[in-house]
Amino acid sequence: MNEKVAQYHLPGLFEFYELYAAFLPLYRAHREYFYDWCDIGSIYGAPFGCLWGGGRVSSGTCTARDVLALTQKYGISARLTFSNSLLREEHLKDRTCNALCRLFSESGTVQNGVIVHSELLLDHLKVAYPPLYFISSTTKVLTDFSQLRRELERPEFSYVVPDFRLNKAFASLNTLPQALKDKVEFLCNECCSFGCKDRRVCYEAVSRKNLGEAAPEHHCKAPDAKYGYRFSRAMENPGFIGIADIQNTYLPMGFSNFKIEGRGLGSALILEFLLYYLTKPDCQLRVREEIYLDNALDLF
Repeated sequence: MNEKVAQYHLPGLFEFYELYAAFLPLYRAHREYFYDWCDIGSIYGAPFGCLWGGGRVSSGTCTARDVLALTQKYGISARLTFSNSLLREEHLKDRTCNALCRLFSESGTVQNGVIVHSELLLDHLKVAYPPLYFISSTTKVLTDFSQLRRELERPEFSYVVPDFRLNKAFASLNTLPQALKDKVEFLCNECCSFGCKDRRVCYEAVSRKNLGEAAPEHHCKAPDAKYGYRFSRAMENPGFIGIADIQNTYLPMGFSNFKIEGRGLGSALILEFLLYYLTKPDCQLRVREEIYLDNALDLF
């Protein structure tokens, strides 16, 4: 990938299939509506009921063949989000997840990947599905730069997503050689409290849900948690990465991969992310009109 072009990794491969089925044709047909300094590197997600799922409890119901047909048509990598942190040996035999990995490893000319947390799962995938590439999940909560560097130096990972609290650690980040900078994938729009100490516990609670294990519900203790996700609030987060940051700081430093979160949100908000991060301001209304008026999307 050209280091001068920002590559966005977008949420909702299965969850927001209908939105992307409407957006991607517009993105291709009217590239002039969108910034020329960025592109779509991948779309990530998981279908409903995946044992290996993590990060969020997926609600995606679209078929794997449909999402692969869409991403392959537009030359975009598809990523399975299999970042469950609590997998055991017996879980590796899950038929559904193995079938998905098999299909993703055999499909088309664009290489697909898997976002992983569990070392057990990583070892299994490397042997069983070598055509896939692997992304180290942000659910590992890598907040220490030395941890991040060690993870980046692991050859099995094509990308590593650090905890968002390392987003502005520029003095340390700039010490990385270019080969490692190319592997860093920053989480741009996290709304979680910057001082949160329960992030790992929160992710583990999601992992237990995906495994179907009974456990107490995790309740976020952040003061404004009751409001849920707000993009406006995410923009005020010290770890937020906006388009000016990408253009003026990260790209000149040699970083080019940026992850947008949002699998657990609604398609209307995902569209707002697509408008903000990819679309020229004077074309945003035009894109909204194309999506809203010409497609029967479940926006609310």
